[in-house]
Amino acid sequence: MIDAVVASKEHVARPPAPWQDVPWEKWNDWRWQLSNRLNTVEEFGRFMRLTEDEIIGLSAPDHFRVDVTPYFASLMDPDDPKCPVRLQIMPTAAELAPFIAEMEDSLSEDAHSPVPGLVHRYPDRVLMLVTTQCASYCRYCTRSRIVGDPTATFSRAAHDAQIDYIARTPQVRDVLLSGGDPLTIPQKVLEDILRRLRAIPHVEIIRIGSRVPVFLPQRITPDLVEMLRQFHPLWMNVHFNHPKEITPDASAALARLADAGIPLGCQSVLLAGVNDCPNVMKELVHKLVINRVRPYYVYQCDLVHGAGHFRTPVATGLEIMEALRGHTSGYAVPTYVIDAPGGGGKIPVMPNYVISQSAARVVVRNYEGYMSAYTQPDEYTRHDPSTCPACQRRAGESDLQAGVSGLLSGQSLAIKPEGFEETHQRLTKIEWNEVERE
Repeated sequence: MIDAVVASKEHVARPPAPWQDVPWEKWNDWRWQLSNRLNTVEEFGRFMRLTEDEIIGLSAPDHFRVDVTPYFASLMDPDDPKCPVRLQIMPTAAELAPFIAEMEDSLSEDAHSPVPGLVHRYPDRVLMLVTTQCASYCRYCTRSRIVGDPTATFSRAAHDAQIDYIARTPQVRDVLLSGGDPLTIPQKVLEDILRRLRAIPHVEIIRIGSRVPVFLPQRITPDLVEMLRQFHPLWMNVHFNHPKEITPDASAALARLADAGIPLGCQSVLLAGVNDCPNVMKELVHKLVINRVRPYYVYQCDLVHGAGHFRTPVATGLEIMEALRGHTSGYAVPTYVIDAPGGGGKIPVMPNYVISQSAARVVVRNYEGYMSAYTQPDEYTRHDPSTCPACQRRAGESDLQAGVSGLLSGQSLAIKPEGFEETHQRLTKIEWNEVERE
């Protein structure tokens, strides 16, 4: 098993400036990293040339919380304000400016919360927010309305209510722990939450969403990993946005998790100036798969306050997907999604590879522009739900198939927008006569 301390010592002779006098034992202690986070103009000014925009951002009253671990701060270029690591973590004047269409809760999570901190947007899975605290704070954070606020954190009573709801809702088979960052809470608290969730018979999978392997890889200790591996099947989604973040320390942390049998995925956010380049994104996904991390999602930046300057046109994301599909291994290609404003959930967005279709053929193109016709079968016996054991086991459930899937399955004949019947209601001749008399 790779040791993070050994990996670091092989990488450099000593901690980077201005921490070169810090003993290795402290530098590699996650508690020291958290206790020595940077958050003021003076602290950042000791080792980097701050721009006027950064000084304004750091000095603004009531700005979104700033805390950067020394480890992650050491990855920033102190002389380049366009450094992709620096852009993600340093506040600037740009995040103080509102933009058209911005929202406080752009994903309408609060509207889908049956109990505080629990989001039940999809039928069979829930999002469980266990904390509002992170190791460091991304400037484009979707939950900046609550994340970073120490007065808004979730208590044991909140966890009890969340777990009680899950236990009383048998359709929930998948629980995602997020926040904030679940790996920042006390290990005993996290273990208790995992143990109680694993005791619920209908909870099949537990997932953890974390940026600790990026901001604080020292936290991925053998003790933490041994605790996590008790609760399989346990999955983890990490959050790398740029290849510069995949350091020897991060690789050592990922290796520990993967060696413990924890499948790893990566959720990246498309950010202007950070990774809105096909070559940067290709380098990132290649480094991820080398570290046994499956690129999972690339998110279009949400419409959250403070993130306007990070947003790109959707066309930029499509260009990146064109540069990945066919040009690299399929398992290195993530799904590009827009988390629909208003609570619509994740919607895949991709280039159009189906050019046209008829009953006889489907015309498709590949990544090079090569077009081909796939011949449809002359005869096809359709799947019969009445004789399908899987369909029969689900018979009578209300959430079988909805939307277009429900139309294709024959469970519904139409999808009608709200108010459709009233809009298209026609008056009878008698009713028209009555209207004319009035």
